[in-house]
This record gives sequence, structure tokens and C-alpha cells, in this order.
Amino acid sequence: MMNSSGIKSVLVASIGMALSSSAFAGSITQAIPTPSVAAANFNVSSLRTDGSYDRFIIRYRVGSTEQGSQTAAVQNISAAAARARLGNAPRVNYKRKLATGAELVTTSRKLNQAEAAAFIQSIAADPAVEHVAPDVLRQAVLDTNSPNAITTAFMPNDPNFATYQTDYLAGNGAPTAKNKVANYGGVNIVGAWNLADGKGATIAVLDTGIVKHADVNTSMADAGYDFTSDALVSGRTSAGRAPGGWDLGDWTTGDRYTTTNGGCINPGSGGHDSSWHGTHVASASGAELTNNGVGMAGIAYNAKVIPVRVLGHCGGTDSDIDDAIVWAAGGHVEGIPDNPNPAQVINLSLGGPSTCTAKDDPAIAIAKANALGAVVVVAAGNSGEDVVGSSPASCPGAITVASTGVTSKLAYYSNYNGPKESIVALSAFGGGVNVNDGESGTQLNPEGFAWQALNNSATAPAASPGGDTYGGMAGTSQAAPHVTGAVALMQSARVGAGLPLLTPAQVLSILKSTARVPKVTPDPSKTFGAGILDAGAAVAAAATFGTDVPPPPVPDSSTVLTSGIMVAGQSGSVGASTVYKLDVPAGALALTLRTLGGSGNVSLYVKVGSVGSATNYDFKSASSSGTSKSVAISRPRVASYYVTLVGDSAYSGVTVLGTFTAPK
Repeated sequence: MMNSSGIKSVLVASIGMALSSSAFAGSITQAIPTPSVAAANFNVSSLRTDGSYDRFIIRYRVGSTEQGSQTAAVQNISAAAARARLGNAPRVNYKRKLATGAELVTTSRKLNQAEAAAFIQSIAADPAVEHVAPDVLRQAVLDTNSPNAITTAFMPNDPNFATYQTDYLAGNGAPTAKNKVANYGGVNIVGAWNLADGKGATIAVLDTGIVKHADVNTSMADAGYDFTSDALVSGRTSAGRAPGGWDLGDWTTGDRYTTTNGGCINPGSGGHDSSWHGTHVASASGAELTNNGVGMAGIAYNAKVIPVRVLGHCGGTDSDIDDAIVWAAGGHVEGIPDNPNPAQVINLSLGGPSTCTAKDDPAIAIAKANALGAVVVVAAGNSGEDVVGSSPASCPGAITVASTGVTSKLAYYSNYNGPKESIVALSAFGGGVNVNDGESGTQLNPEGFAWQALNNSATAPAASPGGDTYGGMAGTSQAAPHVTGAVALMQSARVGAGLPLLTPAQVLSILKSTARVPKVTPDPSKTFGAGILDAGAAVAAAATFGTDVPPPPVPDSSTVLTSGIMVAGQSGSVGASTVYKLDVPAGALALTLRTLGGSGNVSLYVKVGSVGSATNYDFKSASSSGTSKSVAISRPRVASYYVTLVGDSAYSGVTVLGTFTAPK
């Protein structure tokens, strides 16, 4: 039993999408481009009625005078400001060239939504301009925090794993250790661990950075980098970037962070304490020490985890995040030493409101990372909206991850694919917060949250071990590192087998082809791609991809049957598939596999030696309605017989039974 005074369940469930400073206030109205200027070369979708803007990203066409001269660029943009008739015309200041090839400029005063839209469209009217957009703040996908916390639990073999990390288990409906709820949300990390541990892979976590913690591997923190270039955001005394990926805190309490002082918090609203979001995400990806007799476990626990700080007080800007994406993948960023540890997978549990097309700088940064071989995993966001309105989640080239809970339902806060979209690639456990993954009601602790290491300070980090704690968070911020860790395990399996690393496109294909069908059928208007992450199946497929060797056996998530023992009370939705397994010994006779009782309509599919489906089976019983189905085999083989029960309609109270005559 864990001391509840020690475990902090952070309902920071990425609710409210990635932290985007302008996303805090009430209703939002998107600025509408004027009809006279085509929107093909500018993007104002992130502008908000209550926002103010003084940073802009302009990309000039190759070969233009402005593209090669910052003086010419400033003159060009200053002329655009004059054409926009902004009243108190601001001065334009050149900041730097970005890794995407764009220029970052600032204005001497902040512009409101209408002024910023007019300024952007005036810049875009120049034929030399390829694309222009505001440089807005993004934030950690704001999570929901569980109300409990744990400070320490020094017992052998990751003592909190069994109770608090049921998301690492197979999603086969087995009851959880604490509240005995059926676990259909697990992503089968335990199955992947039989094949890989992360060795040979490198993960970059672009977030708030990392803090020292007795149960977290921070050996690569000094190898990371702090890209937060604004002094207010970074918390340093002066502007500029700095070596190291350490989290200095991201609190916004105090007058310094109010909008009247150039910050992001409305006076009187109070702000928020430091989140330690990057430590939680990095720990899940792989930084949490595993099998060390302390606390909890990480996914790719022998991978290198490089923390890259892109979020601080009030969030982080697109220009800093985009540069960090390229740097993390091994690309060059002006004024920064190249990364000696290029990542094979980059985690972005951050974002904000706006669309993202291939012409936008976040998409260009992701494309550069993909070209360097890095997979970019992005949280879908926690606004409970169509993902098309979130960036960088909607960027081409990203593997975008939605959040599902313990029942396999889409989490109520998670962004999703609209009816005609395929932006979200798949889902992973991010926490459903409440009982039955409902939008409201009683919180389900610990199964409603994803648990990892945190710090207990409200502002600057408290020193370890006194500051060490663990917390539960729920959100797409937590779903994304499940996929990131799984990708690192996939690449680790390739390294272990002496095979070339998978390309980002190959990784995406394997993740989608091995995803598990959710127990609860998704709403057709709110889908989440191929299904739920099955890390064990993905790593097994990755280990032999492109070879003629059959994949190694995947530890299956089937419910084990014992001859003559009924498994009663089975239920499912229309289209749901549940797998059962009966091991048949040598000399057994008269095998019968059947379902009976209850209500609804089901079909039965049997395959020998491996899990089957409605399209891949050796025997079936599916010709009539109802729940009474059976397959009889007089002389069965010595093998595992897998029974796949498929709901032709919703069903409940069904009994599954396997029997054979035992050998004498």
C-alpha cells in the first residue's frame, strides 16, 4: 500500500492543448485574412482577439535580395509596416536566421490581433516573401494532475510499478492491482521489454527540461541545450540560449508574469506553480531508472534521453522550438554547437491553437528532422477538438498521438480526427482521469493517470533527494512519450539485430499496422487513427522488418482458458475483438471451443498457434445470430488454440468455455 501523502497525481492531463500563452483567456475568434491577399503564403490562424504580438517569422524566396541580406530584409519589412498603416508605426528589429531558413524579426511594440493580421498580410504581399507567420508562444500540453503525491518509496524492484503503472501492461482486460478495473488501455510495454530495452537509441525530449531526482537518469542533461531565448521565458537574467537541458522552473506566479509587465497572466488570475512537465515526460520515455529497487519504471530505460528546454515561464516560441527540433535531429542551428548525440526520436508534448501546413516553419523543421532520420512524435492536444486546429500536432511529418484511458475510450479532453481526417496516427494511454473514462464523476486513482517522477517545489527546483516526488498526470502529453519510448525500443531492437535503423515512414507504418483495436468502438466523428499502441507487437515487427526471418513471438494479451472452466460475464461493443487462449497437450481428444448465454450477437474465430481475426482463422462459427457458437475438433494438435470473440452487435453476459478430453 502506498502512502497517499507521498503520491501526487497531477491532473495536468494535457487538458487545454499544449501550453499556448494566448489560449488561456475565454472565447477565441480567429482573424480572417482579407480577400485581396491570398493566404497561400501566410498563416494568421494563431492570432487571437485577446493576444498581442511582437515576433514574426518571415521566409524569403531563394535568390531574393532579402534572403541573403538582413539589412534588405529589415528595410523590406519596415516598408510593409508603413503600408499596413498601424498608427503608431513600430520599429522593426532583426533577431536571427532560423534553422528552417526563415528570419526572425521583432517590433518595438506589441500589435493587437487586427494590427498583426494587417502587418502579416502587408509583408506577404511582397513577391519576394515565401511565407510569413507570427512567432507565438506554445506550451506544454496542459495536463490534469492527480491530487495525491508520493515523496519516496524505497523498496526493491521498482515497488510502485505494479500498482501505478498499469498502462505498461497488455490491454487485455485483466483487472488492475488497486481498483480491480478491467485494463483495456495498456500499451504492452512489458511485451516489448522481452525484445529490447532502448540500448543504442537516443531520445530527445523538447519540453521544460529535466531536474535532478534519485530515480531519474540525468546523465545526459548537460549534453542537452536550453533554447529559450527570451529572458522572461527562460528565467535567466539576460536573453540568449544556454548549454544544458536543466529545468529552472516554469512558474507564473508573481507580478513579473502579468500581462501589464509583458507576461502572459492576467492580473488577479494567480498564475500557476512550476509543472516539472519535462521531467515527467522524459521519465516516461526512458529516463526513469528501472529495476533499481526505487519508485517506478521508464519505457526505453537504457536509451540515451537528451532533455532540450524549449518551454519556460509562459511557454516557448515557435522560433525556439523549431530550431530545437532541427538541432535535436543533428541539424545545424546558427550560433549553437551541433548536437553530438542526434536523436532517432523526438518528443513534443507541446503545442497550441493554429493550423499547420507544409509551408509553415514548424512543418519545415519536422521535415528537416525526418530527413535526418528522426521520428517526431507530437501530442494531439487537450482541447477536446478536431486536431486540424492544433500545431504542431497537425503538421505534415509528425506522428500525432491521441489519448485513451483504461477502458480504451478516447479521453474526453483529447483532440481527435474529424470524420474525413487522418492526422492522428494512433492513440496511447494518457489517462482517462475519471471512472469509466467519463467526462465527469469520481476520479479513478491511480488508473486514471500516468505516473512518473516530479519535483515538489512550486518555483525553482528543490534539491534531490528532498525535492524528489512522483506524480500522476493525464493528457496527450503523457500519451506521446508512450509512443516515443516504443519507437526507441523499435530502433533498439534493430541495433541489437545488426539491422539498419527504420526510416520515419517505416516506423509510422509499423506503429499503425500493429496497433490494437480498442475495446470500445470510437465515435465515427471523433476517431484516433489506427488504434491503440501495442509496443510489444510494434517492436517484434521492427526486429525483423525487411528480412525474411519471421518475427519473434509476441507475448500475447489473450485471456487464458482452462479446460472445463467457464469464463463468464464477457461483454463488448459492436466490432470489438477479445482473444482467449487454450493450451492443448499431447494426446488430448474432442476439443470444443464455444460461447453461450448472455445477450447480443457474436462470432467465434479459432486459429492454431497464433492470434487470429475475422479475416485470418482456421475455424469459425459465425453463420447465425445470438451468442451460442462452437467449434469442435476431434483430434486437436499439440498447440495453443486462440479464440477470437467478435461482437457482431453489442453483447454482455456471455460465457466462453474450452474443453477437451485429457490424455490418459
